[in-house]
Amino acid sequence: MLRSALLYTALVFGANTAFAAGPDWQAARDGGLDKLVVAEDPAPVAAAEFTDRDGGTHTLADWQGKVVLLNFWATWCAPCREEMPALDRLQAELGGDDFEVVTIATGRNAVERIDDFYAEVGVENLPVLLDPRQQVAREMGVVGLPVTVLIDREGREVARYLGDAEWDSDAAKTLVTQLTAP
Repeated sequence: MLRSALLYTALVFGANTAFAAGPDWQAARDGGLDKLVVAEDPAPVAAAEFTDRDGGTHTLADWQGKVVLLNFWATWCAPCREEMPALDRLQAELGGDDFEVVTIATGRNAVERIDDFYAEVGVENLPVLLDPRQQVAREMGVVGLPVTVLIDREGREVARYLGDAEWDSDAAKTLVTQLTAP
């Protein structure tokens, strides 16, 4: 009985230690996020301003304290059309006080066209944010679309994914859960 209790206690503490060690990047890659590139030295994200649908200005610092999955996209981008519903489902399921999906339409994307795009692909939970002069995208080194950047609570880029992904997959949700763990 004592032996079982010791073994159980060791397993519990071992599992918690492994979980506290941080995200399992390789498991995320193996689970379908194969193009995930982890930052060796996480750096602060862009400070450039972007706007919301009403013309209000924002910076990524507005989300500091949360883990953010930042996605750069455009209405003309075919892979973005495929990816946006998964981002929307991820926000619906895990978005809240600790985590948020932030999507920024970069380049020329009229609000009306974004609304049409969202209606066509069934997006209901994502913000309409615009980077019309691509200031944020340039500052973050975005050269193609879509690009998704994972940002930690301190406002630093911890990983980047080039291309579209199934952001509502089990691997992605596990990664978000690991990133938001205390």
